[in-house]
Amino acid sequence: MTRRLTPAERLAAADKDIPLYRIVQSSSWDQFLVEQAVFAVGRARSDFSCNTLRELLPEQGHGFLGAAINALRSAGIIEHANGMVPSTSARTHGHRISLWRLSEKGLAIAKARSASSQGRAA
Repeated sequence: MTRRLTPAERLAAADKDIPLYRIVQSSSWDQFLVEQAVFAVGRARSDFSCNTLRELLPEQGHGFLGAAINALRSAGIIEHANGMVPSTSARTHGHRISLWRLSEKGLAIAKARSASSQGRAA
């Protein structure tokens, strides 16, 4: 039985232009795409919430958002940003949700990916 990669390993190993056929081969490709979206938003912003991500993701991605956030938090890639905001989702009736940011580990992965992509461009 093959060992499944952790979110940290998937992000560290994922090529910026990963072929679609490789994503589709995975049984959890929807969650993988949402994890990539969370990571990309974390790279672009100092902090973010699920509100930010729901604006960017198609409707079918919303169901994977909690699992992706939890997986990335458990892997140490994102961490609480010590803040909360009201949810903009009508289903949640405005309850408070956490702000997130990339952790030191997440920043290191982002830095490595940036260096890797710059090396390919040269």
